[in-house]
Amino acid sequence: MNTNSLTDILKEVVGEILLDRSLEKGVSDAMEILTRALEAEVGIIWLLDKNKERLVPVFSISPVDLSNFSVEVGGNAESYVAKTSQSLLKAEMTEDERYNGTILDDVGLKVRNMICVPLGNRQGSIGCIEFANRKNNTPFSEDELQLCEHMAAVAAFTIYDQGITVEAAEKKEVLISMRGIIKEYPNGDSITRVLKGIDLDIYKGEFLVILGESGCGKSTLVNIVGGMDNLTEGSISVEGKDYSHPTDDELTMFRREYVGFVFQSYNLMPNLTAQENVRFIADLVEEPMKPADAIAKVGLSERAGHFPSALSGGQQQRVSIARAIVKRPKIIFADEPTAALDYETSIEVLTVFEEIVQEEGSTVVMITHNPEIAKMADRVVKLRNGLVSSVKTNLHPAKAKELVW
Repeated sequence: MNTNSLTDILKEVVGEILLDRSLEKGVSDAMEILTRALEAEVGIIWLLDKNKERLVPVFSISPVDLSNFSVEVGGNAESYVAKTSQSLLKAEMTEDERYNGTILDDVGLKVRNMICVPLGNRQGSIGCIEFANRKNNTPFSEDELQLCEHMAAVAAFTIYDQGITVEAAEKKEVLISMRGIIKEYPNGDSITRVLKGIDLDIYKGEFLVILGESGCGKSTLVNIVGGMDNLTEGSISVEGKDYSHPTDDELTMFRREYVGFVFQSYNLMPNLTAQENVRFIADLVEEPMKPADAIAKVGLSERAGHFPSALSGGQQQRVSIARAIVKRPKIIFADEPTAALDYETSIEVLTVFEEIVQEEGSTVVMITHNPEIAKMADRVVKLRNGLVSSVKTNLHPAKAKELVW
């Protein structure tokens, strides 16, 4: 990479950080740009929980999902950089007296070469930024190391300016675990592979947003996890039980007892009132929520007796949410639930989802093309070409009413 290219990249990544006052978006966008420019397989921001002496990943571009992972500061490359505030450039990860391997060794990701630079401010070290495994396997250069150091300095200033701190949370309880998920479809004489090896965990009580361009596999993934489609290869477990190849009875039980769906199209039965639409679903399960209570939770008690044709689009979508929650599902999948709605109505619907997570303890997995909505998620997963391209933890999720687009 020549000097002019490095200068242009630095301007771009610094611009992303300084122009967007949202730390999560500005720094993570800069990391995506730099990881792509360095042709690295891995890019991670580690922040230091000083109380517990642990490093916590808050943003990762990696084939391994690190969001339920933190590590005690000890004898590894990342700890060395975070503790000493000295950068590390390694062409080959061989024995070195300063450290013993990397954190990524613990999750089975073999690091071949790396850049690791400190994140520091006037209070001292707050973590480090790591790039590893250049895709063509050539070593990173000293000039690229300096580029990363400049980016880290601006990121650290922004983190300090916003008063961001991190605490290593207790290990989250996994609701659904996916490993090596591949999905193929026949396409004439050939096979189209839509999902190419997804590794991802979904945790109890989280709001997870899945982003990605059209055709990247978002809906396919949700349909497989929700029991509406079958995987080609890989494994899925639900609360530790294997659901990779369920029987018809197991699939029926799973969809009925575990899962609620909300789609872009409301799919309400036109000859039933709002409350009757909800009651129809409630009658399918044991110990449901009272239909009137579900309607009340989405703020439609006064419209409960109206047919869908007499309801606005936002009201119909809220009925579909009530229909999803009346079963008391453990997880709700929402596929572009605001795509057909205007801004104000979208905020109303998103507020309902926000309350469901907070008050009911349900897990919500939402597909959206709108990156602004991702700001209210606990985690944001980006898919690209059938693979997880990045996972970001929002340190301070926004409220639905704070979103603007």
